[in-house]
Amino acid sequence: MAVLSKIRKRSGLLLLAIGFALLAFVVQDLFTKGFKSLSNDVGSINGKDVTFEEFRVKVANVEKNGQGTTATQAANQVWDQEVAIALLTKQFEDLGIRTGRNHIIEVLKNDPNIGQNPTFLNALGKFDIKKFDEFFNSNPEQAKALKEREKDADLNSKYQIYSTMLKGGMYTTTAEGKFKYEAETNAVNFDFVSVLYSSVKDSDVKVTDADILEYMKKHEKRFKSDGTREIEYVLVEDKPSAKDEEEVKNKITALLSQKVEFKEGKNDTVQGFKDAKDVAEFVANNSDKPYDTTYVTKQQLPAQFADALYNLPTGEIYGPYVDGKYYCLSKAMGKKANEKAKASHILISWEGTKVPNKKEKRTKEQAKVKADALLAQAQANPGSFMMLALTNSDDSSAQQGGDLGYFGKNQMVKPFNDFVFANPVGKIGMVETEFGYHIINVTDKQDAVRLATVALKIDPSEATTNEAYTKATKFEMDATGKDFAAVAKSAGLVVNPVVKAKPMDENFGTVGNQRQIVKWSYDKDTEVGAVKRFEIPNVGHVIAKLKKVNEKGLMTVEEAKPMVESIIKNEMKAKKIMDKMKGGSLEAIAKANATGVQNTPAATIENAVLNGVGMEPKVVGTAFGTAVNKVSAPIQGNAGVYVVQTKSVTKAPKLPKYDDYVNKLKGNAAQAASRALPALKNEADIKDNRLEFY
Repeated sequence: MAVLSKIRKRSGLLLLAIGFALLAFVVQDLFTKGFKSLSNDVGSINGKDVTFEEFRVKVANVEKNGQGTTATQAANQVWDQEVAIALLTKQFEDLGIRTGRNHIIEVLKNDPNIGQNPTFLNALGKFDIKKFDEFFNSNPEQAKALKEREKDADLNSKYQIYSTMLKGGMYTTTAEGKFKYEAETNAVNFDFVSVLYSSVKDSDVKVTDADILEYMKKHEKRFKSDGTREIEYVLVEDKPSAKDEEEVKNKITALLSQKVEFKEGKNDTVQGFKDAKDVAEFVANNSDKPYDTTYVTKQQLPAQFADALYNLPTGEIYGPYVDGKYYCLSKAMGKKANEKAKASHILISWEGTKVPNKKEKRTKEQAKVKADALLAQAQANPGSFMMLALTNSDDSSAQQGGDLGYFGKNQMVKPFNDFVFANPVGKIGMVETEFGYHIINVTDKQDAVRLATVALKIDPSEATTNEAYTKATKFEMDATGKDFAAVAKSAGLVVNPVVKAKPMDENFGTVGNQRQIVKWSYDKDTEVGAVKRFEIPNVGHVIAKLKKVNEKGLMTVEEAKPMVESIIKNEMKAKKIMDKMKGGSLEAIAKANATGVQNTPAATIENAVLNGVGMEPKVVGTAFGTAVNKVSAPIQGNAGVYVVQTKSVTKAPKLPKYDDYVNKLKGNAAQAASRALPALKNEADIKDNRLEFY
């Protein structure tokens, strides 16, 4: 009681002490995390913030609508959209691009769900703006959804104007067409002496890290990096042992024959798979996979056991055998003739049928005329069926020559199904469905078998799983602060190749989607040399070590070396070679370099190929620009150093017009819009904080 009394007297001080302790904890947590939890922005684009709340909603929608899309994938997709919209919207504003309702409606009409929706079509099957407006005026909820669609349509219509302006600005002139013609046709005949870089040993030129860094600094834009983390790791797999596999094999083998079990004070005979009266019930009670009533072709059976399973007499059992991660027993339940069929078709649709991408507009009568003509061609020459489908069919299978693969009964619409299964292989005919006229070629039929399969999954036992956990945990502790590779070797483990992870990566080496490991490597509390174990369901344990941090900015020398080292080596070799490329004539230069004089009789700017060497545009360009019979200065080319002596230049005859060559260049101009966004991104000030949220 005396103690309680003292506590009561000092309760105020005690509460105050607790309060200070909690405050200290909170303050420490804030400083530890660098206040990042207070951030509300996912990033900014040229000073314009992207708030997390709006971003989160968009990411959630992408996840919801995209089957199998992960949060990280959705975040990356939405971020790319936000960057594109922000940069392009600024361009629209700067250029004064405006759109009206007519622009927006035209974009909306391109969506088949709107432009081909019967609700909005008139008696002639054309889009009717009055019907469109009436529908949304009388459906307020639908009108709200339309507002969001109109925002997207507004952006799309502005982008169409923007891309048209870019293409217009990339106008191809007649002078450019003429230059293109001359580049293809003007020819130069010249002699040359070459000393290839390969003639100088790599050991005679030494490229240092400082040389590579200097080159990178001169070409900074080519070597930008968002920063990476280099992570090495070992994988301790949680997989079944030989003993585990043997136990599953014994268990499934025991299911074959009946056995006697002592239950409730008496012996009870339990049926085996061989003599089971109700096979479906037996499979349901004993298998890790459900009973399958479907008939399958030989091609659908496991390849290694297909012959044995397909030819198994009814009532007989095959196994046990291993199919993937399962030990299996299969009993033949019967066979059906011609259960599966294979066919090709040519679809000719008409306006109003359920086909979105028709190759041409036609009425039903016109479709019938065309289908009849194609049927006659196919029947007269069955070998032409594939080409006829490729060039005429409105179905996506046209790309495969109309081939639809194998299918079972009643998988296709009824008229199509009835024709295929009622006719022999090789029969070509025509049916009508709601999709159009189908010219059908029955290409194969196969018998199918039905199997009752008991499958037991080969999982690691609890003892095996515990052993993997113990091994992984021990390795994590042993490797911390020590030589990762040496510890792995002593533990009988393999260090996997280093993973270079970017901030928003989620795939990790051989173990797939492991965003948790990437996030750990970017955590400010994770120091270089840190080691951590990650448990991967159904795989095992990854023990990862943060090997190196590459900050945002220039690539590391190691990353750039494969791209840069050979370039610098060739520059160094060129200097050595040029010192020897001196003389008053090609013959003298060739003699000094223990080589010969070669000739290229008709090189052009567009086809700048040197005999026996390859493409050398700088050399050919120099030959065009050098006076006849004059020896040029040494030229540093792609494969070596060259000296040329021009013998003659043949000029192309003038043309009355250069339209064909202008048209050749117009294709390049048309791609201007696709190059705009990458260029805008390259110049933009983009801050990406997604790592704090995802």
